[in-house]
This record gives sequence, C-alpha cells and structure tokens, in this order.
Amino acid sequence: ITRMHLQWDWLCLAVLIISSVAADMENDEALDADVEVEDFDKQSQAADVDREKSSLEVVYQTPKPTGEVYFAETFDEALTGWVLSKTKKEDTDEDISKYDGRWEVEELKENSMPGDRGLVLKSVAKHHAISSMLTKAFEFDNKPLIVQYEVNFQEGIDCGGAYIKLLSSSDDLNLEDFFDKTPYTIMFGPDKCGEDYKLHFIFRHKNPKTGEYDEKHAKRPDVDLKKFYLDKKTHLYTLVLKPDDTFEILIDQSVVSKGSLLEDVVPPVNPPKEIEDPSDKKPDDWDERPKIPDPNAVKPDDWDEDEPSKIEDLDAVKPEGWLDDEPEYVPDPNAKKPKDWDEEMDGDWEAPQIPNPKCKAAPGCGRWVRPMKNNPKYKGKWKAPLIDNPNYQGIWSPRKIPNPDYFEDLHPFRMSPVSAIGLELWSMTSDIYFDNFIICSEKEVADRWAAGGWGLKKLVASANEPGMFSQLVTAAEDHPWLWVLYILTLALPVGLGVLFCWPAKKTDEDIDFKKPKPIMKGGLNQEGAEQASLRFLPPDDDSFLTEREEMEDTSDIKKMGLEAPSSEEEGEGGEDIYDDEENEVAEGSQEEGYKSNKSGSEDEMKEADESTGSGDGSLKSVRKRRVRKD
Repeated sequence: ITRMHLQWDWLCLAVLIISSVAADMENDEALDADVEVEDFDKQSQAADVDREKSSLEVVYQTPKPTGEVYFAETFDEALTGWVLSKTKKEDTDEDISKYDGRWEVEELKENSMPGDRGLVLKSVAKHHAISSMLTKAFEFDNKPLIVQYEVNFQEGIDCGGAYIKLLSSSDDLNLEDFFDKTPYTIMFGPDKCGEDYKLHFIFRHKNPKTGEYDEKHAKRPDVDLKKFYLDKKTHLYTLVLKPDDTFEILIDQSVVSKGSLLEDVVPPVNPPKEIEDPSDKKPDDWDERPKIPDPNAVKPDDWDEDEPSKIEDLDAVKPEGWLDDEPEYVPDPNAKKPKDWDEEMDGDWEAPQIPNPKCKAAPGCGRWVRPMKNNPKYKGKWKAPLIDNPNYQGIWSPRKIPNPDYFEDLHPFRMSPVSAIGLELWSMTSDIYFDNFIICSEKEVADRWAAGGWGLKKLVASANEPGMFSQLVTAAEDHPWLWVLYILTLALPVGLGVLFCWPAKKTDEDIDFKKPKPIMKGGLNQEGAEQASLRFLPPDDDSFLTEREEMEDTSDIKKMGLEAPSSEEEGEGGEDIYDDEENEVAEGSQEEGYKSNKSGSEDEMKEADESTGSGDGSLKSVRKRRVRKD
C-alpha cells in the first residue's frame, strides 16, 4: 500500500512538472510573437473609427518579387494595368447582363495593416469582370506553373465565387471584351453556393483529333472547406502544376489535394480505346432472369385465397363502464358565434367539436366494436416457388468496338499558353477581398512572396484573436452540447487528483497487520519466567508444529505429572502466551526478519533452559525436543 501511494505521489508530481513546462512554452511563444510585432498605442482611440483597430501593429512593406516572375500584383498603389470589362454576358436578361459590378482598392475591414490594400468586390447580385495582362506569357514546356493569391470573405459568403482565370494567348485578345466565354486555359479558386463548398481547378484540354477544347475538372479535395469560407480570415490559395503531369492544391501552404492530370480529373484526358457498339441490340429471346417460378409446382388443395388477413376477436369483451350512449365528440359549450358571421353567406353556425369530457374517466364512448386480430388461416395469394432459370444468359451488354475518337495524350501539362489573368464573378455577398497575385515557376519565390503579405496578415490576425477561454465560450454558444464536454474535461482530472493524491487514512487493520506479534517462551514457574527472554520463533517451512505434535508434547508432560500453568500463574509471571494460530500469523508476517536469527535461536533457547536450573529434568527434555523440531 505504501508503494502504491508513493507511485501516485510521483504521478502527481509529474503532472505538475508537465503543466509548468507547458506554461513556460506558452510564455516563450508569446515572447517570440512580441519580437515580430510592436505594441500599438492603446490610448489612441478616434471617435470616428467605425471598426475595431488592431491592438498590435506590424511594419508592413510592399512585397517585392524575387526570381523569375510572370505576374505580380499587390494593389498597394492603384489598379494600374487592370481593365474593366465593357461587354455584356450572353444568354442573360438584359437588366443584369452588363458587367457593371463595382471594384475598389481598400484595406481589410479587420486586422488591417497600414499601407496594405487589396482589390475588393463591392456590388451584390451583379456581374463583375476585370483583367490584366501578364508581364510575359507563360509557355507550358519544362517549367512548373505556380499560381498564388489571397482571398478574404469579409462578410462570409452566401453564393458566389472568388476564382481566377488564366486567359489563353491569342492575337485577338481584348480585355475590354472579357466575359464568361472568353477562352481560358486554367480556372482556379474557391466557389460556394448554398452548402456546396468547392475549390475549382479546371483546365481546358485540346483534342488533338478534332481541335476542340474540353474542360477537365480535378477531383474534389477530401478536406472540409467550410471554415475557409466562414471564418472571415485571409487565406492563401496556391496551385502548382508540374511538367511530370502532376498537380498540387494548397490552402495556407498546406496541401489539400494532389494528383495526376492523367488519372485524377473528370472526364479523363484520354478517351477509352473501346466503346459500346451503338448499333448492337439485345436479342428478343435473351433471358436475363436468374430465377423463374417452378412450372411443376401446384397449389395445395387446402390453400384458401379468400380468407381475410384480419378477423374479429370473438374472445374480446366490452370493458365495464363503456358509455354506449355518449358520443366521442360534443359541441363546445363555451364557443360563441362570431359577430361578423353572416348566415346567408356562411351558412348555419355550428359550435366546434371538442372531446367529450365524460369519456375521459370511462374506458370508451360510442358504439363498441370488437377489435380485429390476425387470421390464423390467412395465407394470401398462392405463388409458385422460384427455381434457378435453366435458360439464364446473364445481363446483356452491347459488344465492344474500337473507339473511332480514341487518342492518347501522355503530357496534358502542355496546355495552351496564357498571357492574361482575369476575375469574372457573380456574387450575392459583397466585400470579397483579393490580394497579392503572383505567377511564377519556383516554389521558393512564391513562399517568399507569401511571407511578405499573407504571413503578416496571419500574424496580425493571430495576435488579435480572443483568448482561449473566450473562444471556448463562443464555440459553446454555437454548440451548447460542448458545455457537457467542458464540465467532464474539468471534473475528470480533479476527481482523479483527489482520488489518488489525497493521503489515505490508515485503518486499525493496517496497523495490526504491520505490528509484529512476539511469541513468549519461558518456564512454567515465576522464577523461570523472570529469567526467560522474549524470543521470536524463526520462520521455516518445517517450523510450524502440527496439531498432532502439540498433542504429543502435551501428553508427554501429562505423563510426567506436570500441568500447564493456569491463567492466574500467567498473570503473576507477567508472561504473554499466544496460541498457535497467533504464532503462525506473526511468524508469516515477519518471515524475512527472522531468517537471519535462525542459526542462533537454538543456542539461546538452550541457555534459557539452563538458567532455570531447578526445573524438572523431564520438562527440559521436552523443551529441547521442541527446540530441535523448530
């Protein structure tokens, strides 16, 4: 028991140490964050500020692209090089066909940084279209394509997109005519309507036989995208296309989807080699039935198809107190005819029906009818049992023929070159924020670009987030069942700590069990008792006297005319003589301590015998024999 208490004491100490280390680590992280951010003047609060400013301010500088870059835009200065569309959307009502949605260059509503601005979609339920030429066209040859930009749904999103299009290079490309049918090579980015959360990656593939373009859609990511649309934070979207015909899609620099352009897109890039023959038809005598009714089966003579499935229960008896003359419903006596009731127009007024109050105390009202029960004779319509169809030919399918449109493109990465980037969007939510577009071929260049923009936004947003307690309370307000989880999480460690770390109270049984019980050995008279010493019998497997041996020793003493001392003599001599059962318990509990004294026990007992001098000789021999047996 003592060892168990020590183990739990060590466990509690370990828990305290781990908690202290975790607290130190959290303090270190806070200190690290303070290195990168500067304290904002908390006392400077302007009355005309209509939004909550950041309590921490970082030093923002417009990112500068490094390495080979095909396009880079921060929107920190103006919409230089961007062109608004002046055309109309086809196949749409005239009043909403214009691309007249408004764009603005603004700072973020929350967690903004001085000098950092982005492109903001401002209008609701309007078509928006804006585009810009790349610094230089991108050719799909032996270099990867990396497209990266930031999106913040500042007001959440009900229905709308935030995707971009990389427009295909052509001699007649006019950005003022940019609309939904302008040829593009890649479409990438988030899109949402209702509860359908999408992350598009679509590329247009050219059929080498027909020259027509088909859209190929990447498979949906396996992760839950909902939080990226509703948390009102700035998120970084990255598309990586590699010359080995693979792709990766990242959100906030974490991969959410990846695959092959040959295998993980729908429909596949390459058509099947064989197709079903459209002219092939199933023969009239083709039998697809695996089972058929047994033609040799005969309906039994006693099969009665006319028996009903339910019959009256003739054993049923009308309950006592049934009110046959009382209706189940009666007119409401408290109802009154409305004042505006017109009997010529509305007819005769009748009070509404209510349940008869007399029926509440009775088993029922109205005419009593016997209940129905299942008919034991009912068998239903007879049908022949089914057997295996001997003429079964399987499920018919058309024969396969070579696909006349088959082709094999082993490198779909080699797409049409792109020379412009555009946003062509419809949204039912305003204030969609775009920032820090970059198109390059090196991941390191995109990462450094992200560190100067999205990285700082993330730092500011993290610094301004409420504490963990506030976040837990907010989450519980949205999901009340979390309160139960919180209570259990707090109560479990407290209960375990009280159970195992609180010192246990020692019981009398524990004290009696640990207390060694001495065994008295001495003479049978007062003089021998004063000279005899208290000795513990050494434990040994053969040291316990059996009941038969004790009887023999007693009989030896009786034969010699000796008697055991009475209880009065024991009191006078001051000796405590324990019975054999108590000796066995004491010897078992003190086994280890007695083994070291075993060798000297016989000599000590002999010396004690000699000290009795005047004792009877026969008693000495009995005592020595007991010592030898011990």
